[in-house]
Amino acid sequence: MAFSGTSNYIATKDLQLAVNAAITLERPLLIKGEPGTGKTMLAEELAESLGTELIQWHIKSTTKAQQGLYEYDAVSRLRDSQLGDDRVHDIGNYIVKGKLWEAFSAEKRPVLLIDEIDKADIEFPNDLLLELDKMEFFVYETQERVVAKQRPIVIITSNNEKELPDAFLRRCFFHYIQFPNPDEMQEIVNVHFPDLKKKLLDEALKAFFEIRDVPGLKKKPSTSELIDWLKLLVAEDIPPEALHSKDGKAAIPPLYGALLKNEQDIHLFEKLVFMARR
Repeated sequence: MAFSGTSNYIATKDLQLAVNAAITLERPLLIKGEPGTGKTMLAEELAESLGTELIQWHIKSTTKAQQGLYEYDAVSRLRDSQLGDDRVHDIGNYIVKGKLWEAFSAEKRPVLLIDEIDKADIEFPNDLLLELDKMEFFVYETQERVVAKQRPIVIITSNNEKELPDAFLRRCFFHYIQFPNPDEMQEIVNVHFPDLKKKLLDEALKAFFEIRDVPGLKKKPSTSELIDWLKLLVAEDIPPEALHSKDGKAAIPPLYGALLKNEQDIHLFEKLVFMARR
């Protein structure tokens, strides 16, 4: 079950080692990195490469750990009892399976993605310790114990919005996805734009990394934003020469709205370009 990346996903050697180590140890793989560095896509491509099911649990600020196990729909049961429905006699009809239950009951070892775990309450990771460790949980309403048929491959992503508890971290294999260097970024872009002209790619990457190097940016442009920008450059048939000024000094690139996502960063970049041209 070794992972070495896919035709759609360029995985560094370190990332490949991390994925395969987590699979071997049968521990959740905790992935951190800048937004847009392919954390979620890793789970998608891992499932694709292994030919197995991907079960996705996208976490929100209101998500509770119990929802990943199951929920008891008491409202529907009350409504059915008022209507005289025979379903009310079996409480199992009102147990809604969560994503962990789906993963535990899968016939083939699936990939379970717990996406952006740091969005939830600080107690959320602790509330899943036993279930992720023992791969089982108890359904009190039906007095049933749910045990995983085989341990799913668990990928957990975090954008570092808040610290995760030590007890949770101890149970994970950790990997931080470093932002790609220019050579690695060129490989990634080639996957998405195999026919992109080299001159346009070179100029676009140069402009992209110059923007990322601007000190004080609130949000640096990510890989996904570079892909969007290149897509627009190709669609609008922007020539490579338009990405830099004729005198070789800094310039505001066309369609920069795909790269800079707030007015503070735009004003900062415009100010720095103006100062550089004086």
